[in-house]
Amino acid sequence: MAFPSRLLSKSKQLYGSSHFVMQQERAIPIRFFAKEAAPPALKGDEMLKNIFLEVKNKFETAMGILRKEKITIDPEDPAAVSHYAKVMKTVREKADLFSESQRIEFTIKSRTHDIVDARTYLLTLKEIRIKRGLADDLGAEAMMMDALEKVEKEIKKPLMRNDKKNMALLMAEFDKINQKLGIRREDLPKYEEQLEMKIAKAQLEELKKDAVEAMETQRKREEFKDEPVVDVKSLDLRNFL
Repeated sequence: MAFPSRLLSKSKQLYGSSHFVMQQERAIPIRFFAKEAAPPALKGDEMLKNIFLEVKNKFETAMGILRKEKITIDPEDPAAVSHYAKVMKTVREKADLFSESQRIEFTIKSRTHDIVDARTYLLTLKEIRIKRGLADDLGAEAMMMDALEKVEKEIKKPLMRNDKKNMALLMAEFDKINQKLGIRREDLPKYEEQLEMKIAKAQLEELKKDAVEAMETQRKREEFKDEPVVDVKSLDLRNFL
């Protein structure tokens, strides 16, 4: 059964609060692990060797943690979901991996670094959201674009990101949107925790689906047709690592 790969690589991106993504520059930044300076130039073989060793070390670190933790495949049990989320958080921290929030922030920073105007910036955020399969359930995206339209109409020109005076006007409009939606910057850690719990539940649901499909396929074989049905919750993933 291909359980371990699910634990290490696949994350369902279920975000009910897309405003969290859309307003990174007004929010308290989430910690991420991108290196500030580029590494020194390396020859091809040496670079590949370093990449291989880094991936190998991260994988071994993650597997070492997963081999010690009992994970219950029960997405309907809040305690099981909470424990799984904590285990995966430990894996990310020890193996120096991005969380989904950090991955999104890194994508936003890298994709928007050279964008000079506010409209293209917001449109790029929309493109990132759509490509990552994120939902804008609260309609924050439209509100932000309306706010930009209001500011540009007032200043009678396109809004540039280096225009500090008029960008302050846009930021004030974004604050009004936050207030309308009940979003407070000091609550962002709570939003991130809720996000990670949604991801953890989605991953457990996928693990459960994979386990059930694997067992059903196994039972179709003649030698296993009389085997009793196993409750997925009783499986110990450590036996498959």
